[in-house]
Amino acid sequence: MASLKGQKIVVVGGSSGIGLGVAAAALAHGADVVIVGRSLEKLRAAERALDSGHRVKILAVDITKEPEVARAFDEIGAFDHLVSTAGTPPPGDPIERIDIDVVRRFFDSKLIGAVTLAKHAVPTLRKGGSMTFTSGINKDRPPVPGGAVVAAIAGSFGYFAHALALELAPTRVNVVSPGWVDTPMWDEMVGAAKSGYFAEMAARLPAGRIATPADVAAAYVYLMESELTTGETMHIDGGHRLI
Repeated sequence: MASLKGQKIVVVGGSSGIGLGVAAAALAHGADVVIVGRSLEKLRAAERALDSGHRVKILAVDITKEPEVARAFDEIGAFDHLVSTAGTPPPGDPIERIDIDVVRRFFDSKLIGAVTLAKHAVPTLRKGGSMTFTSGINKDRPPVPGGAVVAAIAGSFGYFAHALALELAPTRVNVVSPGWVDTPMWDEMVGAAKSGYFAEMAARLPAGRIATPADVAAAYVYLMESELTTGETMHIDGGHRLI
């Protein structure tokens, strides 16, 4: 296993939720971190929360805008690992009522965003480093009705990683697939109902509880450090796929 000590890690979506958890874990393993997000206010709050001085840099970037992504990697310079946890709340309407403009925005923020990141990361990502993207449990257990779009997009990441791992070798490409994680996105989607949803799901999960960002961050650290893991999807879902 390689050490992250002294390495530079770019975490897209690092201002909150799983991404912020990954940034904190990487810092704890001795890395320097660049956290990337859309909101400068949230990035500054994350920088204060991480409280690691010069070892943390922030960049406000909209990954659906390719020129912004290109400028960001020019500014970052040489680095060792890319992690993307970026995303927005998924569309959830039944297929006959779905808003195609909402679908396009979600597609742009997830899959096209990942492709854009990979394209512009390659010139400055050190060979033998890694890219790690994020899918999710909805590809395996889609909500019905309303889960078809998010399942299709989340499921595509495994195939993306398979092909890109071959294309970019020896740079490694992997995917983390979380289950339910207690993040601010849940507050945005369901508000005060979150506690009830979480209690019901925790009672069903073999693991017996809902994951925290720190729980899931350990998988990203493992994939960055594991020099022989590539083209894989790691499921960190508390057994959600089994129920």
